[in-house]
Amino acid sequence: MSEQIAFAASAAAPAAEAAGIHKQFGSTQALRGVDLTLYPGRCLGLVGRNGAGKSTLVSILSGIYPADSGEVRFDGVPAPPLGNVSAWRDRIATVFQHSMVVPGLTVAENVFLGRQPRRAGLIDWRRMREQTRQVMAEWGFQIDVNQPCADLTVEQRQIVEIARALAAGTRCLLLDEPTAALERGAIERLFARVRQLTASGVAVLYISHHLEEVFEICQDAAVIRDGELVLTGPASGLSKDDLVTAMVGPDAAATRADLTRAGAGRSAAAPAADRGAPLLVIDHVSAESPGGRVRDTSLQVRPGERVGMTGLLSAGVSTLARIVAGAAPYESGRVLLDGKDLPPGRRDLALRAGVGYLPEDRQADGFVSALGVAENSTMTITDWLARLAGFLRPQTRAAAAAPLTRALSIMSAGPDQPVGELSGGNQQKVTAARALARKPRLIVAITPTRGVDVASKTLLLAELARVTAETGAALLLATDELDDLAICDRVIVLVRGERFTEFTEPPFDREALIAATEGMARDAAAGGGASKGARPTAHPTPTDRGHHDRASGLRRHSSRRPRPGRGRSRPPGTQPAHCRGLADPRGRAAAGPCPADRRRQPGQQRVPHRLQLLRHRGADRSPRRHGGR
Repeated sequence: MSEQIAFAASAAAPAAEAAGIHKQFGSTQALRGVDLTLYPGRCLGLVGRNGAGKSTLVSILSGIYPADSGEVRFDGVPAPPLGNVSAWRDRIATVFQHSMVVPGLTVAENVFLGRQPRRAGLIDWRRMREQTRQVMAEWGFQIDVNQPCADLTVEQRQIVEIARALAAGTRCLLLDEPTAALERGAIERLFARVRQLTASGVAVLYISHHLEEVFEICQDAAVIRDGELVLTGPASGLSKDDLVTAMVGPDAAATRADLTRAGAGRSAAAPAADRGAPLLVIDHVSAESPGGRVRDTSLQVRPGERVGMTGLLSAGVSTLARIVAGAAPYESGRVLLDGKDLPPGRRDLALRAGVGYLPEDRQADGFVSALGVAENSTMTITDWLARLAGFLRPQTRAAAAAPLTRALSIMSAGPDQPVGELSGGNQQKVTAARALARKPRLIVAITPTRGVDVASKTLLLAELARVTAETGAALLLATDELDDLAICDRVIVLVRGERFTEFTEPPFDREALIAATEGMARDAAAGGGASKGARPTAHPTPTDRGHHDRASGLRRHSSRRPRPGRGRSRPPGTQPAHCRGLADPRGRAAAGPCPADRRRQPGQQRVPHRLQLLRHRGADRSPRRHGGR
């Protein structure tokens, strides 16, 4: 029975209502009499464990699934038939976690997709672009309407989807895990847009696994558990413990105990120097990747050690982890496991060498959706289970998968249920089972708790900690979820593909970690002393090659060793001195050989590379103006 609490906006007419919604898929009762109301000018945060029914409720509110019983109403009027797509779009819009824009179309074409303005029966392209610019300008979005969406960032694609809803005049917006693929700066800008929307009278349903986000931008909160709405009320009257207790139900005490064990770390653990010879050695590795470059990075991980890596999305954290797992190639350097080289880009050889891998994108790399739970969980050990003739009995496979499914609490209808039918959290558990099945000596995990509810997150981290403690396996945990780092012995921060600093004494200071990922020292960020357990890399910090952070005005510095003899000729393939540590005109970390070689922003003068070198050599020549490419 739901605990109903009157909202402050109850006097206003509801923008959208779900009344007595029931939905069943086969033998699974997904929703059981759910009543949910969205009010104009308010943001309602909906939370719940994976598989609780959130996605099913969103699909029904969006007009994708019909309800078995119950009713959806907009402004007090019953919702249109499901086949009337345009009528649904006029009333409600959904921004899903995975982008729904068409990459091959421009921004304007995506904003007016399916309802392009016409003149004399033909699409009025000029009017469509003008109306898109008007929507963008009205809401403060700065995106070129003629730009193909394939060239946009994740944040910009999200803006296009929001603009699509606003252009249709929608007054009700559903945001499904909108921050899952955003870094901190983009999240803050998203929050500002949500506040702007609610201030204009738009009703927002905000779905997230991050409870702190609910308290930051939502006026109201609701918890769904096992298909039932168990708690609703003003967010100001609830605490994080209230939400967690409502989400996990009778398992709340056990979940808190697991949280304590997973977050306690190992204060009494042996120092890294006492763990023996390094198991993993990354020696001056460099690589180029769309996920962020890696430049001359080195680190070591010893048996039984849990090492975390963190940084911004473009810092190269996931790139370095994928290199270690054999899932990505690298250009120079060496990766050694127990003294033996791991060939670049050979995941099969890394698996045989003893490297378990939890990929960043479980949908693309974590499992085969059409195969069952047991088959996915044991996919990495089929050579162990098969008989001499190569035959594998289903009973053998199911028996091998059973301990893994029990340890990870994988909820399914049976070992043969396709993984594609499971909730996101259970899919992630299957991915973890596949990685742990071969009893790896090194576990590489990239954001293993992304899109996972608080209880499943705790269980996954606790299982990784247990495996490393009991088997002596090492863990390399690459994540931008700072809470995940609680199980680590030390944390390495990457900035612009380089090792910036290291934290060696858990528990780690959250503010210091955030400052470090932004390329700032703790004392600069807080105006105080150095952070406990943080130590700089071996490279001295140059004081004359920093750049200014646009938001804070503080100087950032590159960790690259300064080259003596400024102005002298440089070795082939290296950057000139004036390029190191500079930010590009958009405020991002330098991602190319020289900012002067990139496209200029309007009104910005391009300084040629040759002129910079002449200035370093003392030549007194007048600069020439060069046009942009």
